[in-house]
Amino acid sequence: MASEGSAKTPRPDLFESGPRGASLINEETKRLSESTRHLAGRALSGEWRRALVDQGLSLASRDDLKDASPEKKYAAGVLLIAQSAPLRIVEGEKIVGSATLKLATGHILPVYLDSTKKTYNSVSHVTPGFADVLKTGYKGLRREISARRLHGDLNASQIDFLEALELCLEAASLWHRRHLELLDALMAKSQEASRAHWQTVRANLERVPENPPASFYEATQSLWFMFSFQRLCGNWPGIGRIDEMLGPYLADDLQKGVLTLAEAREILAHFWIKGCDWITGESGGSGDAQFYQNIVLAGIDAEGRDIVNEVTYLVLDIVEELRISDFPIAVRLNERTPEKLLQRIAEVQRLGGGIVAVYNEPLIIDALVRFGYAEQDARRFANDGCWEIQIPGETCFSYLPFDVLALLQKTLGVTTETPPSAHEDFESLYQAFRRELSVQMETIQKRADLWLAEDYRQAAPSALASLLVKDCIEKARGYYNRGARYTALAPHAGGLADTGNSLLVIKKLVFEDKAYSLKAFVEILRKNWAGHEALRRQILSEFEFFGNDNPEADVMTKRVFDDFLELAWSVKERNGVLRPAGVSTFGRENTWLSQRKAAAHGQLEGETLAPNFGATPGTDTQGPTALIKSHCAMDLKRLPNGTVLDIKIHPKSLEGENGLGALIGLYRVFLKLGGIFMHLDAVDQATLLEAQKNPEKHRNLAVRVSGWCARFVTLNRDWQNMIIRRTLHR
Repeated sequence: MASEGSAKTPRPDLFESGPRGASLINEETKRLSESTRHLAGRALSGEWRRALVDQGLSLASRDDLKDASPEKKYAAGVLLIAQSAPLRIVEGEKIVGSATLKLATGHILPVYLDSTKKTYNSVSHVTPGFADVLKTGYKGLRREISARRLHGDLNASQIDFLEALELCLEAASLWHRRHLELLDALMAKSQEASRAHWQTVRANLERVPENPPASFYEATQSLWFMFSFQRLCGNWPGIGRIDEMLGPYLADDLQKGVLTLAEAREILAHFWIKGCDWITGESGGSGDAQFYQNIVLAGIDAEGRDIVNEVTYLVLDIVEELRISDFPIAVRLNERTPEKLLQRIAEVQRLGGGIVAVYNEPLIIDALVRFGYAEQDARRFANDGCWEIQIPGETCFSYLPFDVLALLQKTLGVTTETPPSAHEDFESLYQAFRRELSVQMETIQKRADLWLAEDYRQAAPSALASLLVKDCIEKARGYYNRGARYTALAPHAGGLADTGNSLLVIKKLVFEDKAYSLKAFVEILRKNWAGHEALRRQILSEFEFFGNDNPEADVMTKRVFDDFLELAWSVKERNGVLRPAGVSTFGRENTWLSQRKAAAHGQLEGETLAPNFGATPGTDTQGPTALIKSHCAMDLKRLPNGTVLDIKIHPKSLEGENGLGALIGLYRVFLKLGGIFMHLDAVDQATLLEAQKNPEKHRNLAVRVSGWCARFVTLNRDWQNMIIRRTLHR
């Protein structure tokens, strides 16, 4: 099956102007051609997702695979996909290669192993080594595998693994040939203008990704083709530092005069449009764009050289115009970041959607070096598909999140049937809480000790992803079999601000003012403040909590944070597994509700609380600068896996030159005070509430959820309410 642009033309109203978020395309800034904007509208409407095929590919009849290893079965599945998956080439597109199998959107290899429909889980939370393979082509991987074979010293399982890698490369080549054949067929039946277009597309696909690209067009096509084949086979990789990868090719083409900046923008825009393959436009869970295809821009390279280039700005141009939120963008800022770049980030951010966020590059590099990474590796950092920090192309990564507030509520007896323990003073209570925290961290450390099977036959197969992760070929071991240069399982604490706030209230009301006994106060929380609404409102009005630059509140939250870090740093590495600490919730402030009761800082049972390392919603009343000060008072350079501060600002506050200046000022404050990563979303509550009522008018209204963006109307009601409840600053 191949699509040649025969799908229905989208409704005209997709291109009409309307309220903020109602139009799919930004009408205020037009740099791209109408044909490219039209193609973007089709992609954003969910047309390609509706065309995904539930093919049901199966290896059940392959008797020759009965005794094969998991890696060989996996690679056979990849080859079957390359042979059989439908191709989709759409009239007018400049970049080809599409992930057309519906099962791949389920984070699995879209091939059944047997009649019971068993299959393999796929790989995510990784930014593969696209940069390295772009320079050498698949041909370089073939040479590397051959050289490893000649080196010898391989056991049977290692030889088997290398053969699986070669089978995956064979599959990639087959998929490539099928596209060239389809392009030939399109040229044969096209009129002159279309034939010339397809000839150009074919010419820029013919050599890559087997060979290193010779131009910007080839490099863009090669990167997309590698990425798309991973997605076709069920993996959900990040993309990483796209301007570092593509910038030199564009600079060379511009210098030679073979390409204009406008032509390069069109080519790169088609890359962005291809990223909408899996848009549904349908409501459910955490939205229709959580596929980890993150982009990182700017900053320095491994040698410390600034990499900001024309591609950096082209990406921001495209996002500003097309409003495609499916590639969440993180820009690395440092003291040398050009004013022009700060201005462009601010111009895009104030449009809303939360598509662009910022990293504090120097602090992160310092944190990674403190943890033990070589400085050159640290300078290359990207993320895992959300914002957790890793070394791209070298890291097998996952994380273990836990709810610190739940530990405090367990210590208090709020969530148990047993009476709360007696504590003579606050310090006694706090030490009991710390013991619960210590038990939790020891459980995490033991799980990290056992993470990933040493036995090849038990390790999850991952040959396709392993091709793009450094040292897997040299070790002849898979991504999930300790093949990657770095194996990291990060402990992540959540609910720190909520915990600090609760402790602050208990310390004051119970142990200092002695207004309530601990037993009586716990009983109030167990009953969800029933009969004590006046007390609850008094707490909310009289206490100044984390997020307001209040020293007392910040010190309490920092005490919890420091104890978490002390326990985390006590075991940086063991059994071959790194354990870099992070702080996150990733929306679990919503899903953790079932394990929480009413919180001591005036929160009712069932209310979503603090996201990531931000403030409890509604309690940060002193503005975004105060919130940044509280956040940065935590001494975040001790978090090698990172954290994030989410800020929601009313769009009216960002209008005009003063609005841009205010945004740029926030970036500078964040860098100076020592933040790590900041999401900033410009959207007002009224628009979000209107989108809940009339979703058809706000189809492309994007919001930053956590490490990803989502079209607001595709979030379910609980997730929508979580976004709405976050504090709106002016």
